[in-house]
Amino acid sequence: MPLTDTAVRQARPAEKSFTLTDANGLSLFVAPSGAKSWHFRFSWLGKQPRMSLGTYPEIGLKNARELRDQARTLVAKGIDPRMQRREDKRAAASGAVKTFEVVANEWHAFKVPRLVVTRKGAAYQSRFYLDKDLIPVLGKLPVAVVTRTDVLDAVRRVEKRAALNSARKCRAWLNEIFRFAIASGYLDINPAADLDIVAAKEPPVKHNPMLRQRDLKAFLHTLRGFDCAGYTKSAIRILLLTGVRTGELRHATATQFDLDAALWTIPPEGVKQLRKVIRTKEGGEVPPYLVPLSRQAVEEVHKVHRLTGGYKLLIAGRNDPSKPISDGTVNSALKRMGYEGRLTGHGIRATISTALNEMGYSEDWIEAQLSHAGSSKVRKTYNHAEYVEQRRAMMQEWADYLDNLEFSC
Repeated sequence: MPLTDTAVRQARPAEKSFTLTDANGLSLFVAPSGAKSWHFRFSWLGKQPRMSLGTYPEIGLKNARELRDQARTLVAKGIDPRMQRREDKRAAASGAVKTFEVVANEWHAFKVPRLVVTRKGAAYQSRFYLDKDLIPVLGKLPVAVVTRTDVLDAVRRVEKRAALNSARKCRAWLNEIFRFAIASGYLDINPAADLDIVAAKEPPVKHNPMLRQRDLKAFLHTLRGFDCAGYTKSAIRILLLTGVRTGELRHATATQFDLDAALWTIPPEGVKQLRKVIRTKEGGEVPPYLVPLSRQAVEEVHKVHRLTGGYKLLIAGRNDPSKPISDGTVNSALKRMGYEGRLTGHGIRATISTALNEMGYSEDWIEAQLSHAGSSKVRKTYNHAEYVEQRRAMMQEWADYLDNLEFSC
């Protein structure tokens, strides 16, 4: 009868050593000292040799069965698993065997030029979880012998922290690493394929909270009376008047603005959704993100530039003007205004999008203003540099609408 985890764990030593049999040649040897080790017995050239598969609890029942199955596969191919193990050890000592750590690092070095390199980007995130979770579990194993159980154990380590979004990313990275290893000739089977079938279910996605049109008047009144650093209030106003992302505003330089022409030109490498297009060179040269400015937006840019002392950055950091304001500055201000859970910096974009759509403006104009991917399934291009004059009129009408709300009783 096959062994169970409980039977293995509760096996107590006796005066003499004894063996508990599992199946297909696997057994647990229990010494009088209490030491437990896994053995595999197989038929070879008319004899029944036995080889050790490691000790318990370092190797559990599942892993022991995996090792037994690997050894049985070698026997079926006419290879003595004992000799193969000696060759593997010699190769490992000479550096010829690629461990998971070596291959993972090769994959990361290959991918970095194609990944976003910001703190929240894939280059940083994949490196972080490789070092924190994946390499500590899998790193020393030869990549060719990593099993599905090994990979699943590494992912479960992340899931146990309830970091389910991170676990999903780890599954994707592991799948890529082993595909890279297959393409490099290090192994033949991907043990990380189809792990989504056994993944812990993620909770529903929480979208950034946003305001509806009916909430804008109260918000604008609260913003006008809010006591905070002038540049913070201006940052919120510029976001509300333009629809750009908070990162694009934080890293904006004064030279990007032509206030006489009422135009903000953001280089494509500064736009989150355009970085991948640049890296893959899809469609050739990528035009900049053009943001037409309303009269009110121009005034706000003038005001904040005077407040920050004419530094290179439009909104310079308070402690170090060579660095942008914190990525939490706007959200912290909104929280202090009483809008925690009701609005975020990114939610301002959704607020604008929803309001402009409800006001009947062209979807293409709105998508271009927000630098979204075009909605056309055929074209699939970025229209961030299109409809500038139409958008200029739309955003001026939007700014006038906000003024009417703010200064009405």
